[in-house]
Amino acid sequence: MHIQLVPFDNEHQPAIRAVRNAVFIEEQHISPELEFDGLDDDAIHVLLSIDGQWAGTGRMLNDGHIGRIAVRKEFRGLGLGAKVVQALVDEAAQRGLERVYLGAQKYATGFYRKLGFTPYGDEFLDAGIVHISMEKALS
Repeated sequence: MHIQLVPFDNEHQPAIRAVRNAVFIEEQHISPELEFDGLDDDAIHVLLSIDGQWAGTGRMLNDGHIGRIAVRKEFRGLGLGAKVVQALVDEAAQRGLERVYLGAQKYATGFYRKLGFTPYGDEFLDAGIVHISMEKALS
């Protein structure tokens, strides 16, 4: 397994797009316009590969907003999602951010709780999917 922090540049964009296309657009039927929201250029991204195949990705905006956590179906159940999130949390801590936060799809709140995130606020719809806001203090 290889995990790296990368920009959304010409070298890394195809791999990031491939994973997110497979998970969000093909599996979850989210429109490409919603998935690729114009914020990627200003985010730091994680790319995770196994045996040369792109398996997972995620991003963090400059304010600590984590999102677009995706692991391709054939690589699920290996703890890779947690590795993607932890890499972003570690990067936020290195940058001196006080907290990270995200909008978790409701079914995934248990996953994020195990990683130290706490829910707050009311449920909301994003791309037609119920989400819960969650945060983690980094101090």
